[in-house]
Amino acid sequence: MADIKAPKKLIEVSLPLDEINESSAKEKSIRVGHPSTTHLWWSRKPLATSKAVLFAQLVNDPGRNRGSFPGKTRQQADLEREKLFEIIRDLVKWEKCNDEDVLARARNEIQKSWAETCELNNFKDGFNPNRLPSLIDPFCGGGSIPLEAQRLGISAEGTDLNPVAVILTKSLIEIASKFTDHVPVGRSLESHEQKKFLEDWSGTRGFAEDVTRYGGIFKELAYEKLGHLYPKVKVTKEMVSEQPELKNHEGEELEVICWLWARTIKSPNPAYQNWEIPLTTKWVLSKKQKTWIEPHIDKGEITYKVKKGDKVPAKAESGTKISQGAFECLLSGTPIKYEYIDKVAESEGLGSKLIAVVAKGKKGRIYISPSKDMENLAKSATPPWTLDVPCRGTFASNAQGRRYGFNVFGDYFTSRQMTALSVMCDLVLELKDIITKDALEKGLSKDDTPLDQGGSGALAFAQAISVYISLALDRLAMSGNSLCRWNAVGEKVQHSFGQQGIAMIWEYAEANFFSSATGSIDAAIKLVADPLALLPASTGSTARQSDAISTEGYKDKIVSTDPPYYDNVLYSDLSDFFYVWMRKTLRSIYPSIFSTITTPKNNELVVVPSRHENQEDADNFFMTGMERALRNLCGETHPAYPVTIYYAFKQSESKKADAISKGWEVFLEAVVRAGFVITGTWPMRTEMKTRQVAMDSNALASSLVLVCRPRGDKAGTISRRDFQKELRQFLPESLEIMIGGETGQSPVAPVDLAQAAIGPGMEIFSKYESVLNQDGSSMSVHDALILINRAISEYLSPESESFDADTQFCSSWFDQYGWGAGSFGEADTLSRAKGTSVDGVREAGVVESGGGKVRLLKWAEYKADWDPTTDNRTPVWEACHQMIRSLNNQGESAAGALLAKMPEKGESIRQLAYHLYTLCERKKWAEEARAYNELIGSWHAIVAASHEVGHSGSQTELGLDL
Repeated sequence: MADIKAPKKLIEVSLPLDEINESSAKEKSIRVGHPSTTHLWWSRKPLATSKAVLFAQLVNDPGRNRGSFPGKTRQQADLEREKLFEIIRDLVKWEKCNDEDVLARARNEIQKSWAETCELNNFKDGFNPNRLPSLIDPFCGGGSIPLEAQRLGISAEGTDLNPVAVILTKSLIEIASKFTDHVPVGRSLESHEQKKFLEDWSGTRGFAEDVTRYGGIFKELAYEKLGHLYPKVKVTKEMVSEQPELKNHEGEELEVICWLWARTIKSPNPAYQNWEIPLTTKWVLSKKQKTWIEPHIDKGEITYKVKKGDKVPAKAESGTKISQGAFECLLSGTPIKYEYIDKVAESEGLGSKLIAVVAKGKKGRIYISPSKDMENLAKSATPPWTLDVPCRGTFASNAQGRRYGFNVFGDYFTSRQMTALSVMCDLVLELKDIITKDALEKGLSKDDTPLDQGGSGALAFAQAISVYISLALDRLAMSGNSLCRWNAVGEKVQHSFGQQGIAMIWEYAEANFFSSATGSIDAAIKLVADPLALLPASTGSTARQSDAISTEGYKDKIVSTDPPYYDNVLYSDLSDFFYVWMRKTLRSIYPSIFSTITTPKNNELVVVPSRHENQEDADNFFMTGMERALRNLCGETHPAYPVTIYYAFKQSESKKADAISKGWEVFLEAVVRAGFVITGTWPMRTEMKTRQVAMDSNALASSLVLVCRPRGDKAGTISRRDFQKELRQFLPESLEIMIGGETGQSPVAPVDLAQAAIGPGMEIFSKYESVLNQDGSSMSVHDALILINRAISEYLSPESESFDADTQFCSSWFDQYGWGAGSFGEADTLSRAKGTSVDGVREAGVVESGGGKVRLLKWAEYKADWDPTTDNRTPVWEACHQMIRSLNNQGESAAGALLAKMPEKGESIRQLAYHLYTLCERKKWAEEARAYNELIGSWHAIVAASHEVGHSGSQTELGLDL
């Protein structure tokens, strides 16, 4: 559309980052009712982040549209922005995820902004105030973005090349919403909570209850066929004689939580070549109960006994592992090296021995020595079919590429696990017929249109329930394979995806699918069903399989997406673990999605050299593919809205200030070449739980959100010199907003500022077709980022503003010596150059001078009874460090009271703190950096406290308009 008036959106100007990041980090620990429990997905965006970004992307910023909406003062605009911030602060709280009052406020603001934009554009085509544009996420992954768009009242579509991602997104935004306000069909089970929703089946609650009920029926059917493989363990008199701690359970049959196994191998020592030697990294069963396994050599074999005592022996902490590259033969002491293990595993396979049984006791876990009968029963299981699909990804291999005999997906499972999972796959299909019959009896439509074609009758309902049972089956596979470990601290089975891939496990835990603990059918069904009751009930959102490079359908749509990140995660390889099971159960329901043996890989937009001739070809594949995908977006997206793109940013660990992450640089290059102007970059810190930053870990944002608009056809070129001139001219205004100089928001923390400030700098760079170097070549993104970072440093430096001479001296001296001492002569020369003197800064109370040495005083050395209203010489340096002293010793209220006495210095104090944080970060001074970061992180509260005390300065001088 030509000549479109597109007001700046809130996300292009300002965000309450602290609150968004805090809620996103907290969300990681939420396990009840959160969609992430439905199914594992890697790099799933937090709902808080997705919702906040979407809302800020959809509402007009009141402060930066004064030309479009005349008649507002700066104070009025800032007050309106603060109201939008308050909505975001409520939206990101998990406990308010479905609060209709909060959502209504958000939807009203979204609608209001859309109506204003339609009016500005004279209600031309594409600007109907009664019909909001829909949203599309072309890399929908775990479905967070379309889910939160749906919650905000926006019709959403998610697309992805990966079939697992498509099913996950369908499960969140499409399938359950087909059956809203639905009275449960399945029969109630005595073991379930009958009054879970107090008979309120509104929204998706009724459907969620049916998933729970049919999950219970599924378990019953499975137990009929498999129960004999999962018996209880009876505590006999003989067992008590060996383990006196079992006395209180003598004669009882206990529910087994899991069986613990150790992989074994024939000894490399010829004298013991027929012995099965255990390969274990520990023998510890419970840290809390001080229980461990003790191997015994008995009648030509090694047996295993559970022991309990006052202290776990040191030997139990290390198992049979003697080094990073070897285990030890228990019989001969011969090292068993990894090379030998891998060779034997590939040629003969590794063995396994049952080493302990974990049962449910009256007051916790009970640990029992194993018997041959227990082991023989487990190994007697015969799977009706096997998974012979090759697993070529990063599974079960270490840095040397060893596979230890894991070549097909069936190799990950014991014979009992494979038997149970394959039988349960077949039962999903059997259960579907039962559900269909029940649904027809309860009056659901006889319409036989299947689910994948939009059906909503009895057949489609049965297929829908089957999808969620299939997701639960995936959870069982994740916690029910031979690469799951036993957590000796939490006393539970840990699923195999503790990282982005499956690591080799030597002693593994085999969960009882029919227990009441982690890894059971009950647990899996609950984790899948609970989130369903909290899903939005609105219809009209969909998910489909599509390649983002060739996808169409972006025309006049809002776009927010989380694309692949260069070479970080190989989603297709990882998700094959789940796909092979899904395909067994869901191929009949979604034949087109599950048409391939494994997930599609050739068009996956990641850098994998093994899929190409070399690294350069892999890089080019990613760059050209991502550019094509983004160009599709750029040319079609709705002109009234910016596009938001997530990127998993990891700063280079190089000590050079100009070092830029290659993946980040390549991605930015693709965005710019696709035709986008980058109008904002926002750091989303979804992993950190505190504001304190450990410099030695270089903790940074988990993601950057890029805000982009199409560049248009009229973009020209600019010289390198003029680009630098524009940076100096326009970057300060944006930085002022970010550090809180124009808005009432909490300032962007110093640790985040460098990343956030890339946005306005890249906006200047990317709005031109190219920036020309002196030799006529086009400037690269790498060089542009270097110049942007320099401009940020120049702005924050005390040299760039009218800081007092004492502060300029202190800043330069700190840069050279930190809190250490330097020679008086050098200090004298520097002070004169800055327009002050050593005696002057000493009188100001910020340095110590004597014995031919000069050093800056630390904030802890400043006078506690200092009063700026009676101090005749108060440099900003002194005021800043007095604020830090007050904050650390007495808290925000005291710091606010101090600020109230010098409101005119608020702006300068804050800017100096940003500068000093940046300097400390560069020099790796962790403790010093933390003090400045905490001052800025508390700034909003400090200023609020200063207003409670009362002061004579203006609010704007403090950098906060209340």
